[in-house]
Amino acid sequence: MEKLFVKFATLTAKVAGKPWTFIACVGIVLAWAVTGPIFKFNETWQLVINTGTTIITFLMVFLIQNTQNRDGAAMQAKLDELVYAVTRADVRFIGIEHLTDKELDAVLAEVERRALAIHKGKPARPIKGRRGLRIEEVEAERPTKVAPAGRKAPARAREAS
Repeated sequence: MEKLFVKFATLTAKVAGKPWTFIACVGIVLAWAVTGPIFKFNETWQLVINTGTTIITFLMVFLIQNTQNRDGAAMQAKLDELVYAVTRADVRFIGIEHLTDKELDAVLAEVERRALAIHKGKPARPIKGRRGLRIEEVEAERPTKVAPAGRKAPARAREAS
């Protein structure tokens, strides 16, 4: 069901964003407006456009929100991967979208201070606080387990060698 909804939401968002869709909607509104004198601009005539646009808007909000949520999540994942891939990047920025507003505002203020300094010709400085560690750095600091003297490594370890 979820895959079907994703396909439907994606297709709807693509179709809704096309110029021809906009032109068709303008055409519908113009056709409705032209029929006003025929129906003497009565309440039923007004109710048709109000009901139609309300229903379409209500449904489109959910479809477009679904598409934007998926696009935003994909973009965050890609940005996190780029931050991780750049060895000098501060990995504290990975998953930053999950911080509270207060925490995010503090980070943003630091980044903006750094940007202003750079624009003034000063060298770039790291964000305050301890730089985040990468898994490779953590594992490099861990002592390796060595088998006690006189004991053989398990058979699987010998086979892997």
